[in-house]
Amino acid sequence: MIPARIVWAGYVLVLVLAALLLCTSLASPLELGLLDVQQRMQLRYAPQPVHKDVVIVGIDEASLQQFAEPFALWHGHIGTFLRGMALAKASVVGLDVVLPSRSFDSVLPGSDAQLLGGLVAVRHQVPVVLGVSADAAGRPLPIHAPFVTLAGAGSTGSLLLTADADHVVRRFNERMGADGQQIPSLTGQMLRKIHPSAVLQPGLINYALGGYPRYIPLQQVNQWVEVGDVAQLAQTFAGKPVLLGSVLPFEDRQVQPVNLAEWEQGNSGNVPGVLVHAQILRSLLNGGLLVQADALWVVVVALACSLLWFLQLRVQAVVALVVVLPVLLLGASSLLLQQRLYLPVAVPLLVGLLALGGRWLVTALSEMAERRRLRAAFAGYVSPPVMQEILAHRLGAELGGELHHVCMLFADIRGFTTLSETLAPHAVITLLNRYFEEVNQAIHDQGGTISCFMGDGIMAIFGAPQTMDKPSIAAFAAARAMLEALQRLNVKLQTEGRAPLAIGIGLHVGEAIVGHLGSQARHDYSAIGDAVNVASRIEGLTKELGYPLLCSQAVVDEVAQAPLFTHLGPQAIKGHTPVQVWGWKPGIYR
Repeated sequence: MIPARIVWAGYVLVLVLAALLLCTSLASPLELGLLDVQQRMQLRYAPQPVHKDVVIVGIDEASLQQFAEPFALWHGHIGTFLRGMALAKASVVGLDVVLPSRSFDSVLPGSDAQLLGGLVAVRHQVPVVLGVSADAAGRPLPIHAPFVTLAGAGSTGSLLLTADADHVVRRFNERMGADGQQIPSLTGQMLRKIHPSAVLQPGLINYALGGYPRYIPLQQVNQWVEVGDVAQLAQTFAGKPVLLGSVLPFEDRQVQPVNLAEWEQGNSGNVPGVLVHAQILRSLLNGGLLVQADALWVVVVALACSLLWFLQLRVQAVVALVVVLPVLLLGASSLLLQQRLYLPVAVPLLVGLLALGGRWLVTALSEMAERRRLRAAFAGYVSPPVMQEILAHRLGAELGGELHHVCMLFADIRGFTTLSETLAPHAVITLLNRYFEEVNQAIHDQGGTISCFMGDGIMAIFGAPQTMDKPSIAAFAAARAMLEALQRLNVKLQTEGRAPLAIGIGLHVGEAIVGHLGSQARHDYSAIGDAVNVASRIEGLTKELGYPLLCSQAVVDEVAQAPLFTHLGPQAIKGHTPVQVWGWKPGIYR
């Protein structure tokens, strides 16, 4: 039993650790990692449907091969793309490409006019948002003024993305300027073109939305424009937001928690930036970004998990809870994610695991201390097998017993009464203790349980409390070891000038009731039954038959080594029918 003061002191420590995790960023790596795993699993196995999807037009390897000029001179190709969007009547077009800050007509005459022509064609049909990049210091890079003018008011948006401390883009936030100043983003401006009254709040990008995106190569779109395939353009883009950007392997890459670019084998999340913008716009158009739950809810869940400290469980239950707790918390958090509410569970999970592990450790240490205390206090009173069963909580304290198949061993010192008359009382006790020290170990080594000492006699049980298939084998081995131990003791006694000791041992195997016998105030672990009485009577025959070890027929049958014994025939014993008795002497039956 753990003292209440220790229980409450441990719980206070759990609360202190919980407060530390809640008030610091120590759990942030785990928190972000769990969120990433949840979004990956949902995207792969339970993607959320979209009512308004985004079409991505990608600048890929095929487009580079089709358009031979350097990208800075692609004004004509972008102009063609814009004319196609006007023909298709897309809802809004966003350019995730960096337009030049000056004219390139001196390099490729007429190129500016081609792009300007595309802007003129689209401006009255479809709103356009031009992406604005930034330098290393975060300052926006200018775009050639005629392009911005023709695009119209509110036609530029920043291409900058908000990354977490691990450089992974998980959030959308337009307040990226100094002191939280709002910087309109490409996707934010695209949304405002569709919904002018939209108010954008920061939030988490919903990467589980819409499944894995696909893109249409720019050269394919421009081919439809050039051949006048208006039906195909309308079918693909009509009424939909469109993003043009690079999907090339080494340009404009962003680290995402999921690999949206599923077409790239082996990609671990370093994907084209246009996919991030597309996923942001998907989130904004389909229910909004993920909203993080109020910190109070995290505190409440963490406190609930801390109460696991008060569960005093065995190791199997602790292991089960260690497995179940993450499943429950992550399952609940994933269900909330489906409703676009993000509840961080890393801190509650850590608190719960700390509470479970801490309480189990305290309980284990307390039980170890209790075992040491019990062993120290009672090792001299009960046999090691009984002590082992007590410490393992397999031996109850209630009175009563159970039927066991046991082999009973009785041993007695021959002529001890006469011997004790010649010795002083303390010398008798000393001699007995030396004898018991030698023979007790032989019994314990074979798994026997010493039930009691009766003056110079010993009663031992083999087969309880620890069950044995053939307890006679262990009892016979213990009896032989006792006789060998006695020989060693006699050698010492003779060198001291004392007379040697002789003992008689009786063995019988059978059924007996074994358990706590006595009263609640005083009881012993003992056995009763015919097997006990017969073994005691057989031991009494050792002197008259001249054998130190006598066994019943049942013992010889179970040991199954009859040549080791001498058959002494049926012997009459008090209060019982005659018993077939076999004798064994050391040294002559090897």
